[in-house]
Amino acid sequence: MEQFFKLKEHGTTVRTELVAGFTTFMAMAYILMVNAGMFAELEGQVTYNAVYIATAISAVIGTVLIGLLSNLPLAQASGMGLNAYFVYTVCFNLGLSYANALVLVLADGIIFTLLTVTGLRKKIFDAIPSAVRMAIPAGIGLFIAFLGLQNAGIVVDSSTLVGLASFNLYSGNATWGTIMPMLVTIFAVLAIAILTKRGVKGAVLWGILGGAVAYYVLGFTVPGFYEGFFAGMSFNPFTAFQEFAELSLFKVFTEGFDFSAYIAANGTGGFIVMFLTTALAFCMVDMFDTLGTLYGACARGNLLTKQGDVPNMDKAMLADAVATTCGAICGTSTVTTFVESSAGIGEGGRTGLASMFTALFFFIAMFLAPLAQLIPTYATAAALIYVGVLMMNCVRDIEWTTPEIAVPAFLTIAMMSFTYSISFGIAFGIISWTIIALFTGKAREIKAATWVIGILFTLTFFLTH
Repeated sequence: MEQFFKLKEHGTTVRTELVAGFTTFMAMAYILMVNAGMFAELEGQVTYNAVYIATAISAVIGTVLIGLLSNLPLAQASGMGLNAYFVYTVCFNLGLSYANALVLVLADGIIFTLLTVTGLRKKIFDAIPSAVRMAIPAGIGLFIAFLGLQNAGIVVDSSTLVGLASFNLYSGNATWGTIMPMLVTIFAVLAIAILTKRGVKGAVLWGILGGAVAYYVLGFTVPGFYEGFFAGMSFNPFTAFQEFAELSLFKVFTEGFDFSAYIAANGTGGFIVMFLTTALAFCMVDMFDTLGTLYGACARGNLLTKQGDVPNMDKAMLADAVATTCGAICGTSTVTTFVESSAGIGEGGRTGLASMFTALFFFIAMFLAPLAQLIPTYATAAALIYVGVLMMNCVRDIEWTTPEIAVPAFLTIAMMSFTYSISFGIAFGIISWTIIALFTGKAREIKAATWVIGILFTLTFFLTH
């Protein structure tokens, strides 16, 4: 371990790396439950248990890869935002099946790999206007928080499209049985914030677990809450592996390439444009997320080079791309580097050995699926909301008094939530920036790749939506 990870050279020890690896796992273990719960909404296509195992396996693969290839104390798993894009935009809005959507993730992984190996990644990254790049994390954060509020039943359909759920016990519009779960989510979010402020490791995970305990304790105060509660549940840890093998593993190959239903409804041209723009959106969000996380996490631990670059960055990006490809084969959405890795770096993690320990804990977690399925949606909704809060941080870097920056940035953020689509937000941001630049004497600043991306997104609106 000393020779491979160069522990002494990095001023660390096996014990320090172990603590760092466990801390990172605790900080990001919530993804196992949140991702599985989100995919479980695709009823009849995949189950909670199947995606739980797929998420854990892809996290193990991605985390091992980034540790071995880049020797950085980072961890990977199915990315927040990208999982929401998979389920709510690609499956629900576009009408693709779970298996079809996995093909797009597979394409993302392959494209990302080729871009990294050939060096074209930087050109694509530079083609996206900085105003849009800065706004994408915030837009995804607002979208994720919106989903969390909906999952908790706090935000509901109304005559104004969305509204606040009733908390009124006296008018008959609400009962304690409907109010209690919403209160659990609200207080779980506040608990996560308090724990984070007090420096508690794994605050999000503890918030989820605390919310789950509160939900079941308060369940005794709701008449009929536990009637038939255990019906259909299996506490055999290998049941989850069986569901994974049947419903997720290799599904991308056995059913994914059959797009006949979509082509029949939208035509071949519409399918081609949809495929290109959706795969591009997956790839762009993955790229920005990974780049931002690599810089942010490494900066926190003073791991950047003297030139301010991430060490072994290309290898880290390659690990991300390969992990995404493996994730698609396993049956989950895009795998990306987690910003929660900075928690382990804060505990002294300096090498890829910390990643090995994080991967080990994800492997152990695979056998805890029966317990994880007991976590209610109202508890995981709190994690969605809080992660959304964290992702809003980047808005402070946007020059809101400069129209050519403010308008594309605002449209990127707003349209992600208002249209229920991350790709539509990116599209509005790029198209608006291009038009403003064109008519304000900055046409020369528009790169050829930016024109191509903007035209593809424009065709999406006219041909597939």
